[in-house]
Amino acid sequence: MEDFTRIVKGNMAIYIVKLTRATYKEARELKFILSKDINDGLKKIIVDLNQCEFMDSTFIGALVVTLKELTKIGGELCLVRPKSIAHTILESSGTLKFFNIKDTLDKAVQSMEYIDTLSNYDFIDKDGIPLRTSLKF
Repeated sequence: MEDFTRIVKGNMAIYIVKLTRATYKEARELKFILSKDINDGLKKIIVDLNQCEFMDSTFIGALVVTLKELTKIGGELCLVRPKSIAHTILESSGTLKFFNIKDTLDKAVQSMEYIDTLSNYDFIDKDGIPLRTSLKF
């Protein structure tokens, strides 16, 4: 697993992709380890693609499969924006619109932690501020 660094923070797994080119070989490995985490009960996964300059269709497919698996169980997948060429590949393949993409790992972690706080609220106002509707006195 030298191509990926795995960090577990609570119920969240963070994978830092340490590749400039992500292809079939790495896609199989990533898909396997992400599926294992999902089967082990982790519902929030961040994949940091910041170092990645190129992704082939199999690697993108592994991310799409992971997104589908997580969506089925009420989970979340967040990607950290890849370098411009890889970002363009995601955009031209039409898959970019399906992913929650953040500019930095810190922003991705914050967005996943924010999702946890939303479970305590019933509604969100127009500015994205949670509104508690079932107050206990």
